[in-house]
Amino acid sequence: MTTQDDLGSVEPAGEQALAAAAAGGSTYPVAPGYRLKVRQGPGTNYPVVRQLAEGARVQIRCQLHGQSVSGPYGTSDIWDSIGAGQYVSDAYVRTGSSGMVAPRCTN
Repeated sequence: MTTQDDLGSVEPAGEQALAAAAAGGSTYPVAPGYRLKVRQGPGTNYPVVRQLAEGARVQIRCQLHGQSVSGPYGTSDIWDSIGAGQYVSDAYVRTGSSGMVAPRCTN
């Protein structure tokens, strides 16, 4: 089991993912074998809010540019907002794109 050191927020699989799907939002899987850290902002210098379980899926509310991070899906400076004050690096989320897949965060 690998622990991910430097990433933002993600919702665990299960009830939250089902709720997101029911609400009409798409969810994206976190890279297999990682327990992704969710951070308060778009960089590894921000405090960790929580850690996602292996197999987690996240619903991306919006995205913004921040610290560049290397992960299983390449190097990216895109951070995914998965909740208020909860961010994960897009380099650990399988979106199928190297660009943004959600609206740009406004704040």
